[in-house]
Amino acid sequence: MNNDHDPLRRTVIAALASAPLLSLAGTQGASEISRTGSRILVAYFSRSGNTRVVAGLIQRGLGADLFEIRPTHAYPEDYLKTVEQARQERDSGFEPELQNKVHTLSDYDTIYLGFPIWGETSPPIVRAFLSAHDLTDKTLIPFNTHGGYGVGNSRSVLVKHAPKAKVMDGFVMEGEQERKTMERVNGWLSDHPLTG
Repeated sequence: MNNDHDPLRRTVIAALASAPLLSLAGTQGASEISRTGSRILVAYFSRSGNTRVVAGLIQRGLGADLFEIRPTHAYPEDYLKTVEQARQERDSGFEPELQNKVHTLSDYDTIYLGFPIWGETSPPIVRAFLSAHDLTDKTLIPFNTHGGYGVGNSRSVLVKHAPKAKVMDGFVMEGEQERKTMERVNGWLSDHPLTG
């Protein structure tokens, strides 16, 4: 069991980290968020589950509310088809329709926004989320997973699509490094100026 890439170990870590998500799965409808009274919202988009794990750790660590960003029409299960669709959406400027919106965004001061990096930028559904919500005077803190190429131009996308938000430096990690996810997220949260 010392193998860092052991499938059982990965499953256990993902299950533990996403436990708060499971409790929300049946309650989060088209406009519902399980409320904790927090002024912090963790909103995330995840295709493979890596970003979902980080979102769960942040949500649990901060006692924040949680919101999953979902397109009305899910991306294909096939990875290569998803890559092609995302490329076409990016190149055309298309923003997919959101399955749900945060109707109580005024209740939050800080939004932790999580997403994987696709094609060295943010996924089109994240642009749609930003366009659909007024983030004026909100503090926006990204957290990203990537496949080895870093965050690309995702920060400039956030600034462009949420021009009246205060975009702070966020958390970034390569998506396949599960064994260090918990320590890195918890360390980042403990050192962060808003939470430390």
